[in-house]
Amino acid sequence: MLKQSPQPSSKKSAILGAAFLMATSAIGPGFLTQTTVFTQQLVASFGFVILISVLLDIGAQMNIWRVIAVTEKRAQLIANELLPGMGYLLAALIVIGGFAFNIGNIGGSGLGLQVMTGLDPAYGSILSCIIALFIFWYKEVGKAIDGFTKVLGLLMIVLTLYIVFKAAPPIGTAIYRSFVPEQFSALAIVTLVGGTVGGYISFAGGHRLLDAGIKGESALTQVNKSAVSGIIITSIMRFLLFLCVLGVINQGFLIDPKNPPASVFQLAAGNIGYRFFGIVMWAAAITSVVGAAYTSVSFIKTFHPWLEKMEKWIISFFIVSSTLAYQFIGNPVKILVTVGALNGLILPIAMAIILLAATKKKLVHSYKHPLWLSIAGWIVVIAMSWMSGLTLYKWIANF
Repeated sequence: MLKQSPQPSSKKSAILGAAFLMATSAIGPGFLTQTTVFTQQLVASFGFVILISVLLDIGAQMNIWRVIAVTEKRAQLIANELLPGMGYLLAALIVIGGFAFNIGNIGGSGLGLQVMTGLDPAYGSILSCIIALFIFWYKEVGKAIDGFTKVLGLLMIVLTLYIVFKAAPPIGTAIYRSFVPEQFSALAIVTLVGGTVGGYISFAGGHRLLDAGIKGESALTQVNKSAVSGIIITSIMRFLLFLCVLGVINQGFLIDPKNPPASVFQLAAGNIGYRFFGIVMWAAAITSVVGAAYTSVSFIKTFHPWLEKMEKWIISFFIVSSTLAYQFIGNPVKILVTVGALNGLILPIAMAIILLAATKKKLVHSYKHPLWLSIAGWIVVIAMSWMSGLTLYKWIANF
């Protein structure tokens, strides 16, 4: 079982570790591409999209993490207590989505190593698989996950900050348009929210805190700090990448549509920038592999004592299977697009479950959920349901 005792000396590390696990789970290959593409479309006004999405992310994240902490139950158990069978449906959606995205994450890790070293992506993905397995088979797995995601998360931020410096973006304009946009895109907001707290990502840190023994109403201050920290870390990376792209566009360069984020790094800083992109891509992908595997399996291990006992083996199977799938089908673009729509639906379903659970005394006992958080949560549910419905309708119409 991936648990660690709730010793005071380890709590501080676990709180920050949960934040980085959530953040690095969100910062994957798709995150890098989406941010680049939307910046190309909206230019400086994309800063406003980031700002609004951050507020929605915090509302979603704090709702989910607080209720998980207060009930001291994982999301699937909360769902089953609300409506028998709902937890199994939620777990199935999370695991299917997590597995499909993990194929893309494994592919991204292979691509990152290819850029860094010239290694064939197929071999790079296998090497990344072995590294991920080592993390979960390390004796103190909780500390290994926390340390791994912290180091690589900070590395991504530092390298991207260097590219910002080289790209020389119009920072004043970027800040101004973040509050006074010239154009607006609801689709971009929903995409960013879904990519930051959609699918398994919104539960990664909350379940990690449970494993670290940080739970109960008395721990809500720590839970809030961890949840907000995770969003802030993700948003810093998003904003830095936005500035990189803005700087490149402002200099009149044309971004290669075949690999937009790699093109940005290379245009801003030449060959060293391209190598830095490889490091950032690999770090983003491998940490997402760890986050997807850990969180997806945390959704099924509670259904039977045997599953919890075999957790490390199930996680290993999850990682190895997604690696083999990548070897056979390559980069699963169509699968990722389809599951992207699925992930958009998972967030409002999960949010609705959490918000209803917050009103049930048998689950939260004497805890009073803040009204402003409930309102923010239902706004996310409505917005994501509407946009995800439109996305699915278009997908079905074009199928």
